[in-house]
Amino acid sequence: MDPCHYVRLLVGNLALKSPASSKPSFSGKVHPSTSSCFCEIKLRGAGSQRSHAATVPITSDTHPTPHSMAACFDFTKPHIEKLLSSKKPTTITISLYKGRADTSFSFFSSPKLLGKISVPIDFTMLDSKPVTFHTGWVNLAKADNKSSSAQSLHLTVRAEPDPRFVFRFDGEPECSPQVFQVKGDVKQPVFSCKFSFRDKNQGQFQSSSANANHMAERKGWSITVHDLSGSPVAAASMVTPFVPSPGSHRVSRSNPGAWLIIRPEGDGTWKPWGRLEAWREPNSSNAVGYRFEVLPATADPVTLAAATISSQHGGKFTIDIATGVTPVSTPHGSWDLGSRSRPGSGSGVDFGLDPMLMYKGFVMSARVDGEGKCSKPEVEVGVKHVTCTEDAAAFVALAAAMDLSMDACKLFSQKLRKELRQ
Repeated sequence: MDPCHYVRLLVGNLALKSPASSKPSFSGKVHPSTSSCFCEIKLRGAGSQRSHAATVPITSDTHPTPHSMAACFDFTKPHIEKLLSSKKPTTITISLYKGRADTSFSFFSSPKLLGKISVPIDFTMLDSKPVTFHTGWVNLAKADNKSSSAQSLHLTVRAEPDPRFVFRFDGEPECSPQVFQVKGDVKQPVFSCKFSFRDKNQGQFQSSSANANHMAERKGWSITVHDLSGSPVAAASMVTPFVPSPGSHRVSRSNPGAWLIIRPEGDGTWKPWGRLEAWREPNSSNAVGYRFEVLPATADPVTLAAATISSQHGGKFTIDIATGVTPVSTPHGSWDLGSRSRPGSGSGVDFGLDPMLMYKGFVMSARVDGEGKCSKPEVEVGVKHVTCTEDAAAFVALAAAMDLSMDACKLFSQKLRKELRQ
């Protein structure tokens, strides 16, 4: 089955040049975050207004422009078709400010608008190859849009295909569901999952019992992913129990629960691939925090994702490396879910991303539902990160672990559903 069609719109390589700039803030040695300028990047006319914020380094004619990613916007095929049938123009608008923003860009300290530019996006130009809508310098328009500023902004706006495999659980992970690969209205089974409780005495996966567990910990959960032949191709095992902090009903960040994502080695053994930690944010927060890191065999662990998800409303667990890469290679293997050729995977070279390194750009996402809802995760995985069945299965196991972590981080004053009680 072919992957689903996605397009990623990339904005980056930002730099400001001004006659008043006597000393650049970017010289290859100074991080762009030291710049006193930032911008707001908005996508207009695409159904909903989406925006990002990024720092903008100050440069000069004697220094090269930096290569970095500032914003990414994703489009599905139905979304693009809707835009093509719409008469509303789609544009990327960049408003440049002088001032500093905090790390979340949620609060700006008395910013002064320096100017803005707009880049039209023509979706009729998109096909199986990348399209560059703009790259280079452009003069800033002043805030009144009636005159030009003496300052100029360097930027690159580019769209490139970003095909993804989409997997959907047909039930909650703790109910040992099947997993389908989907494309539009077509779906086919590719994996099955087995949820169980690990028997510490034998170190094996055992069937769960319905006995209530009144101990103040949640431990020993495991979920194994099997291919259509019944062979295990990935697993997620709870290696650190989820326990409440003293005098509290919450799993704390200082003592998180943890999962190990493992893959078969090929000789009957398993090897660690990644580690997922989760906890409940402090005070009255209803957010579940998480951190995921890959475990290279010959290098230190590398964090790929760290964020929070609302325990009430749910959200997306996402691995999206927009500004960095990790030195991790994928082992060779056969790929039987689709074609080995992966056209249009996108190099990211224009934004300073090394094409020889594995994890870059969009890696995966998984929808996680909130408490009290029937959660059937849907997992998107970038095609360029899948070369064999075990690759896809590892991401599916990771998505299941994140979904189960929402239950494991539930307040200990609340009772778990019977499938999760040993």
